[in-house]
Amino acid sequence: MKKNRFPTTRFTLVLNAREHISAESQAALETLCEGYWFPLYAFVRRKGYGPEEAQDLTQGFFARLLERQYLRDYERERGRFRTFLLTSVQNFLSNERDWARTAKRGGGRVVLQLDEVFENGERRYSLEPRTELTPESIFEKHWANTLLERTLHRLQADATEAGNLRQFRRLKGFLTGEESSIPYSQVAETLGTTEGALKVAVHRLRRRFREVLHDEIAQTVSHPDQIQDEIRFLTAVVSQ
Repeated sequence: MKKNRFPTTRFTLVLNAREHISAESQAALETLCEGYWFPLYAFVRRKGYGPEEAQDLTQGFFARLLERQYLRDYERERGRFRTFLLTSVQNFLSNERDWARTAKRGGGRVVLQLDEVFENGERRYSLEPRTELTPESIFEKHWANTLLERTLHRLQADATEAGNLRQFRRLKGFLTGEESSIPYSQVAETLGTTEGALKVAVHRLRRRFREVLHDEIAQTVSHPDQIQDEIRFLTAVVSQ
């Protein structure tokens, strides 16, 4: 019997890059950074830095990360990319503000080009409601939201490919809770289907949502035993 093995995810490739950098591991790191930069940016802004300095610091942090400076001392056994990023950026803010400015001006060896993304991020951050949450809680909130957004984006791409985009747009509210008070019969009528068929479609969509979310979380941990813990963490953060 074959032994079950944890698949090679983006994060396992990133961890392997501590010793042997490759085009594949570099691409995996860039994908994770680009996908989860906003929780870090929001964290830095919440720390009291203005937009321009927060952009410099966040991009400088990514540059240092891409050079593997922060991967060298990372313990794979504790591998949660969420925890790793938060701890690393806290250390970075304490010790390397001058280096971040140098990296922004091109003095660093590797810079992730996210200028347009940062500009959009500041607009996004400016729409945030006033809150008493700590910078750490802000990071966790946006980390969880980013995971959910990535999951919904993949489901939408699947629906588009299958020619079911209209149905997906109408049913995704059953995933987010927006449609919880609307009767199935009413939604079924707008889609020209039966209530029974709609319930089956919602059940399948929820099942697929769980599968994709599981996969997205698997991309950010280094061991399968951590996936369920991360799902519980995400649920707790979102429900706050």
